[in-house]
Formats: sequence, C-alpha cells, structure tokens
Amino acid sequence: MEVVAGCYEQVLFGFAVHPEPEADGHREQRWAPVADFTHHAHTASLSAVAVNSRFVVTGSKDETIHIYDMKKKVDHGALMHHNGTITCLKFHGNRHLISGAEDGLICVWDVRRWECLKAIRAHKGHVTFLSIHPSGKLALSVGTDKTLRTWNLVEGRSAFIKNIKQNAHIVEWSPKGEKYVVVILNRIDVYQLDTASVSGTITNARRVSSVAFLSESVLAVAGDEEVVRFFDCDSLTCLSEFKAHENRVKDMFSFETPEHHVLVTASSDGFIKMWKLKQDKKVSPSLLCEINTNARLTCLGVWLDRRTDTKESPPAAAEPAPVSKEQSGHNKEESAHAVQEEEKQPKPDAEKCLTGDSNKPTSGNSLASAKKRKTVEMSEKKRKKKKI
Repeated sequence: MEVVAGCYEQVLFGFAVHPEPEADGHREQRWAPVADFTHHAHTASLSAVAVNSRFVVTGSKDETIHIYDMKKKVDHGALMHHNGTITCLKFHGNRHLISGAEDGLICVWDVRRWECLKAIRAHKGHVTFLSIHPSGKLALSVGTDKTLRTWNLVEGRSAFIKNIKQNAHIVEWSPKGEKYVVVILNRIDVYQLDTASVSGTITNARRVSSVAFLSESVLAVAGDEEVVRFFDCDSLTCLSEFKAHENRVKDMFSFETPEHHVLVTASSDGFIKMWKLKQDKKVSPSLLCEINTNARLTCLGVWLDRRTDTKESPPAAAEPAPVSKEQSGHNKEESAHAVQEEEKQPKPDAEKCLTGDSNKPTSGNSLASAKKRKTVEMSEKKRKKKKI
C-alpha cells in the first residue's frame, strides 16, 4: 500500500508502507513507511486528491488536475477544463472521475481516454464538496449558494435541490448509502436516504475539517484541533476521542485490510499517522506508524494495490492511453462555451454518463501534458506583455 498526501508547498508525497513482523505477542505491531516519490507538477498548493487502482489525481489552486500513474510512477498529464480552484475529486471504480471546482462546475471524466463526458453547471457559487453514492447512480454536492443538490449520474442531470440556508463545506455518504452527513462549520446533520430529512445533529467542539465513516453508524470527525472523535450517528453520542496530532487535523482516510481496520490522519503539523482501530470504537486506536513530511499537509489518500485491496476487487480496466502531447488546454471562453452548448443539448440516454458509452465528450474538455501546460502559460504571459 502507499500513502499519498498533498501540501501547501505544491508537492505530492508518496510513502510505501509495509507491516513489520511482530517480535512477540506482547508488543503492538508497527508498520514501516518508506519514502517512495515526490511529485511537483502543480504551480500552487494542492487542494484535493483521489486514488483508484491505477492512478492518483491531484487538484490545485492552479485550476488543474494532474494525473500520476502509480504503476509506472510517472506523470500521466493534466486535465484543464475548470476555471477555478479544484475543490473535490472522487473516483467511481476504475472508469470514472468526478471533479468539482470554484467555477461551479462538476465534470464527469472517462478515465480510459481522459475525456470530459459531461460538464454540469452545478452551483451558482463554488462547488465545495461532492460525494458519490456506493451504487454510482447518485451524487450529492454542496456549494456556496447554500444548497444541497442531488444528482442523477445515470442521466447526468439534477434530481433534487434542497435549500439548507447556510454554506456547507462537506457532504459524505455512508458505506451502504442508507444515510449521509452534511457539515456546516462545527455542525453535522445526519440525513436518512429514505426520508431525505435530518434524523439528528452532531455538534463538534471546533469547525469540522474532515469526516470518515468507519461503519454504517460510526463516524470519525476531525476539526481545527488536535483531537479525533468517534460519533454514533444513530444515538448521536460521542463514543470516544483521542489526541491524534500536535496541530489541527486536515484530512482523514479509512480503509480495511484482511487483518486490520485502519484510519489515516494528516495534520498541519506535517505528520501523517496510521491508526489501528479496535472492534469496540469506545476504545482509542493504537498507532501503527507516523511520517514526518516537514510540510503543511492539506489532503490525503491511500493507494491499495490488488494484492492488498481484497475487500473490493473491481474488474481490470483497459490499458489507459497516455495524455497526448498534441492536445492542449482551452481558454476560459471555450470552456464557458462548452457548458452553454451542453445545457442546450437534450438529456443523454440512460447509462451513458457513468458508463462512458458516449463517444461525444464535451467539446471543451482539456487534456494536456505538463510540458504543454507550461507552453500555454508562457504564451499567455507574452500576450499580456504585448497588451501592456
């Protein structure tokens, strides 16, 4: 397995993690992290990261999404459709990536060809967060227009809009998709899917920065503090809390192996820590390993290869084509035109949006290599100088 983390210093870190053999039955098992790579493709701080079985994608304040091939350990190119900070990235399986940004767009990408299948004008303000239902048929998004929106991903259209009267910054489905949480500052509203209404509210001590479902009913909550808390979403009570870091926790990621249930935390203190969760969530977890990056961390992910990720084994994806060096990013006028054209078009046939059956991707999709992106940036600077 490999832990990946982005930071304010524009770098993506990769650390390979290997379980150490237990010395005896009395000592807690420890894992050994080894620095594997640093990827410096962005020109501004990293804001989001997502991982599937082959790729790590990173979003940044430089308005681009960069692709890193974990199998070959090489830069795979960049996606340049958005015109604003990338705020959220989510893979669904090995075929689709969904991105949201401060331009108000949600884009659905075909991972095999890295083409934009759909660009949806999702929010009047920024898209602050999105979450995909485990079935892949629905998604939730929140934005700075004070709305919670439900999306039909099969047809690529809005299904429901709820005015929540405040700007939410996190939304997350539970593992089975029977409930979801919406986070506004330090308040966590728990919604039931069957009623689409709030069944209860959890109040954290500080503003919430990250949440992670540990089970259908247990939610890990981190905020602008050193502590991580485990809440029961049914009884709305705090099961336990523990000091995870010396500074605020920025992001969390939860995963399972055949032997362990693991929670990974990243903090502004520069540390990434991996925690072994107990069966009883009222008992604090034990530390498996810690990594000092000496950077201000912002986002986190875990890449699990097929040998490790035994809980979910999706079908093998087709060998992806590398990003063509002949393809370049489009300017902001072209991107806006693409959205306008998309809104005029009739709704796509069922299954096309998330199955990738459509052979006509959005006309403004942008795929570019890192070198090409720099060339485009240089040409834009020259034009600005001439105008001056």
